[in-house]
Amino acid sequence: MLNKIKEFENLSNILEPDSSEREKIRNAIVSYSESFLENIEKIKTYQTTADKGSQLLEFPVKETGMPIDQIIELISHNVDRPGLNPASGGHIAYVPGGGIYPSSLGDYLSDITNRYAGVFYANPGAVRIENILIRWMCQMFGFPKESGGNLTSGGSIANLIAIVTARDYKKLKGKYFDKAVIYSTSQAHHCTRKAIKTSGLYESVQRHIPMDNQFRMIPELLAEAIQSDKEKGLIPFMVITSAGTTDTGAIDPLTEIADICKENNLWFHVDAAYGGFFVLSEEVKDQFKGIEFADSVVIDPHKGLFLPYGSGAVLVRNAKWLYDSNHMQANYMQDTFDDVEELSPADLSPELTKPFRGMRLWLPLQLFGLAPFRAALSEKIWLCRYFYEEIQKIDGFEVGPYPALSIMTYRYVLKEGDSNSYNLELVNRVKEEGSVFISSTTIDGLVFLRLAVLSFRTHLKTINKCLEVLKNLTS
Repeated sequence: MLNKIKEFENLSNILEPDSSEREKIRNAIVSYSESFLENIEKIKTYQTTADKGSQLLEFPVKETGMPIDQIIELISHNVDRPGLNPASGGHIAYVPGGGIYPSSLGDYLSDITNRYAGVFYANPGAVRIENILIRWMCQMFGFPKESGGNLTSGGSIANLIAIVTARDYKKLKGKYFDKAVIYSTSQAHHCTRKAIKTSGLYESVQRHIPMDNQFRMIPELLAEAIQSDKEKGLIPFMVITSAGTTDTGAIDPLTEIADICKENNLWFHVDAAYGGFFVLSEEVKDQFKGIEFADSVVIDPHKGLFLPYGSGAVLVRNAKWLYDSNHMQANYMQDTFDDVEELSPADLSPELTKPFRGMRLWLPLQLFGLAPFRAALSEKIWLCRYFYEEIQKIDGFEVGPYPALSIMTYRYVLKEGDSNSYNLELVNRVKEEGSVFISSTTIDGLVFLRLAVLSFRTHLKTINKCLEVLKNLTS
């Protein structure tokens, strides 16, 4: 038996490279990443390749490994070359985010030390960092001291946690799901519909409230719909609003909707995944008035704070509501029950095992302070406004509403022919050109192009390049 154990130990020790082997692997990775960053402005934002990374299929998982240089070559050709380059400042299509450098080092530290941030007993410091960040975000929105939240993988899981918490707090039982009414607009992010489905509430009545010409929910029509549903014997349950929609960047009238929710005892939810951190910008912070009355808010640091993907947050007006909805006990965790200095993240979300997400946000905030983040957000607002003015100077283009934040819509209108098809083709032509990457959407049957300015690498020269490309392709 001892011989067998030793035999396996010797082979498994490959998983623990010594310092010289670690240095070789690390240097190869760092060298590649430095080359990527130094050439970021030369790399296309979108690149089409014939093989689309199919070479990876020739390298299935095997019993033996291969040299790090060969692995990096595979990554370079098959992962980092074809498709979208989300790290590029030219990514002005979907809601971009970032990948600021210190966040990668925060992840590196978290992965090396493998701290468990789920339970205070296991790592008090990691849990304190995550709770400090949550409290900071709650204070940013004017939430009361009893508020709390959880760092998530993104807005989708954050919205799910909020909706499940609302369901449980309102004591909505399964036999009443088909009578419950959830109010939103057609511009609400589709992940909220996924969350409704996953939470078991897909049988509920999902009511779309009409919008004004700025694509904002009309409060008066919300109030009328709630009253009408009460008279029908339905159960008005929650209102899902947006503080920065994905299509147009619109912010619903939060104060008026908050008053209606309070009057009718509805859960007031704000999806601010894209727009929430713009509250840090003096230019637009007044547009967020009313968010302090929300029962729950979703916000994504991997958008407005330029972190790598996998960084979301849900904030709830009272942390106890989150705890009551998510807390579970298990015999094997009985040693952890007595430590109550800080709420444990594992008690505030469905996740038990989770990465130490807080370090990737805490480290850059401590290193840089808030000032450059505020400046970057304000810059994106002004870049979007600049594009709004300049695109109208190119013959054939018309614009949607004036941008509330850093997203706007525009389209090319043909004098004759199908403008919808033309705009869809224009997106493909911009993609083939590759220096910038734009996207489209359809609103009321019309195809619009979207500008979404949020990458921390997007600057004035990027916007001017986009204008130049659009002018050249439509002239």
